[in-house]
Amino acid sequence: MKIVVCIKQVPSVETVKLDPRTNTLIRTGVPSVINPDDKAGLEAALQLRQQVGGTVSVVTMGPAQADVALREAMAMGADDAYLLSDRAFAGADTYATATVLAAALRKMEFDLIIAGRQATDGETGQVGPQIAERLGVPQVSYVEQLSAEGGNVVVRQSLEEQTRLLKLQMPCLITALPQLAEPRYMSTWGIVDAYDKAVTVWGLADLQEELSADEVGLQGSPTRMLHTFGKQAKAAGTVCEDLSADEAVSAIMEKLIQWHII
Repeated sequence: MKIVVCIKQVPSVETVKLDPRTNTLIRTGVPSVINPDDKAGLEAALQLRQQVGGTVSVVTMGPAQADVALREAMAMGADDAYLLSDRAFAGADTYATATVLAAALRKMEFDLIIAGRQATDGETGQVGPQIAERLGVPQVSYVEQLSAEGGNVVVRQSLEEQTRLLKLQMPCLITALPQLAEPRYMSTWGIVDAYDKAVTVWGLADLQEELSADEVGLQGSPTRMLHTFGKQAKAAGTVCEDLSADEAVSAIMEKLIQWHII
């Protein structure tokens, strides 16, 4: 089985800040990690390879420093890694990102694609499903359990108030919840081996059979961010104590009218 895991290097959530001028995340000087949902998906892929055989590849789109995340994935046990990096890819929204990843995946070949449910730096939950749509393959999101059965994968999907057991014919794509698998630690020899391996780097020129320049980066991104802002401090609320039920209702109604809510 050929499994490909899409991962993303994201800023550590404890140190995330916004640039008020550009309305983008400040990444300079901020520690980066593999997105937690992606890491759970990687661990699930490694466990599935152990059960049924095959290979696990990892792919990411990002700047040159994303190489570190790919080598961490190989230190965990991934067989090989692909970095999609080009100045032309800069400024991509989820649609353009999925377009580039889908082009690379067509070139790589796959039976099963695993992506994280969402990334901590955007939390859109869009890239995985958009990749599947681009590739024209079946998809299931919010997967909390995964196994293989012949030429199919069997997944348990977690919804708000229920779970569903589904069987997908490969090739297909799933997006992983954190509870899908507990990521293993890198081993010492795994780290040594990871830095002995080569990471395959593809730019726009390497994917030109699948992509054109107007499909990637800012040109290929229909999303426009108008404004972002941090949580603002609020004044302390009014606390009403020792009121009867009728008095409490009257106090609430007075505030709702004052704020033009009713």
